[in-house]
Amino acid sequence: MKADRRIPSPREAVKILQESGCSPNVIRHCKAVARLATKIALKCKDEKINVDVRMVHIGALLHDIGRSKTHSVHHVAIGAEIARSLNLHPSIISIIERHVGGGITADEAEKMGLPNRSYVPETLEEKIVAYADKLVEGSRRVPVERTLEKLKEELGADHPSIRRVRDLYNEISTLIGEEEMEDSSQIRDDIASTNLNKR
Repeated sequence: MKADRRIPSPREAVKILQESGCSPNVIRHCKAVARLATKIALKCKDEKINVDVRMVHIGALLHDIGRSKTHSVHHVAIGAEIARSLNLHPSIISIIERHVGGGITADEAEKMGLPNRSYVPETLEEKIVAYADKLVEGSRRVPVERTLEKLKEELGADHPSIRRVRDLYNEISTLIGEEEMEDSSQIRDDIASTNLNKR
């Protein structure tokens, strides 16, 4: 495999999703998450916070590649395996593996039948993609409260994932300023002006 495939361009990343068998809906979702995640990463850069915007963009585009095989929580492990088989950069693999919910601990993973390791986002790039994914339903921006309500319905109000999503939201919104991220029309305008899909 070519060395430049380790960090594919945005167009190559979308092609990887297509060739892996992701549906058009999954690809639209990945693009929407990538737009929002990139906006967040750029805001971090504006705040002089060290973040790899390119890694966020490509990791977000590929975060749901495992949905080409399953829509269960196992898509994170399957997606990471697909990424490994494509010799993608380890940071992209980690973004794919750690984007679900607010993360899954090793104990929770074992109970779910996932490989026994932590799926909790650790790096800022991983956290940004996980955060953006929680704010995009399909290809539309949703408030974090909607995501939390859905998780409470699915997992129960006391599930530790609820706290982890809230903590992730608080951490990222503190970095970028919550009011900045609430205006989705401004986000769309800003994303359109960045024109990151040239590559």
